[in-house]
Amino acid sequence: MTKVIRFTKMHGAGNDYIYVYSPDNPIANPDKAALKWSKPHTGIGSDGLIIIGRSDKADFSMRMFNNDGSEGKMCGNGIRCVGKYVYDHSLTNKKTVTVETLAGIKTIVLHTDETGMVDSATVDMGEPSTDAGKWMVSGGEGQMSVKVPQGTFVDMGSPHYVIFTEDINTVKLEEDGPAIERSGLFPDGCNIEFAQVTDDSTIRARVWERGSGITLACGTGACAVAVAARLTGRTDRQSTIVMDGGRLHIDWRKDDNHIYMTGPAATVFEGEINL
Repeated sequence: MTKVIRFTKMHGAGNDYIYVYSPDNPIANPDKAALKWSKPHTGIGSDGLIIIGRSDKADFSMRMFNNDGSEGKMCGNGIRCVGKYVYDHSLTNKKTVTVETLAGIKTIVLHTDETGMVDSATVDMGEPSTDAGKWMVSGGEGQMSVKVPQGTFVDMGSPHYVIFTEDINTVKLEEDGPAIERSGLFPDGCNIEFAQVTDDSTIRARVWERGSGITLACGTGACAVAVAARLTGRTDRQSTIVMDGGRLHIDWRKDDNHIYMTGPAATVFEGEINL
């Protein structure tokens, strides 16, 4: 007998994932399911699959699989939707929720609309790091397949390389993103962001995501862009990152050095699919 899995399609600023609550819908091979279900014409279509589960360390757990089947440590847009899912499905009545991820336990503050449903959330994304030791090849420029533009490396639980440009409309993301990621500089791959500062607190950004390709938004990427802009003297600690799918507000606070990301969370539809 074919097993039927209930799922919810959700997105945060256009970064869309398939969400499954594993206690009710266990999946033995989520990497294979992500690869199959993410295909837009023969599957559900998404940037990947997120499995929501129980945790003995936090309120819930989260595993994220990219649309190529690889597992990522964290997804900023995805975790906001995890918060919306567990609240809207009455799995919790708390508006401050903790979620265990491969990048540590994250805290989400949920914001509800006039109907009582979650429409946005603020996530404590933790402290950024600029230590590229385990992600970038030191002194490997001579081995690179392409010339990599000068950029800023930021680790947000996942690796990001941020390149600032005077005109983001001239960037050929579908070519430049994979070329830089696969240049030889990043042995385990990397998320590549191109960014243009449009005023003192607004940055236009586009992203090539490791494991997913071009996506409409990336939460950890937006945090990385904000950090890179601050470190290079382009903005202050608060900024709005405008991505293809929407806006994310980033607050890099002085008191705890943590980054707080606020953005939308939306349900697209629910359904069933054969495992």
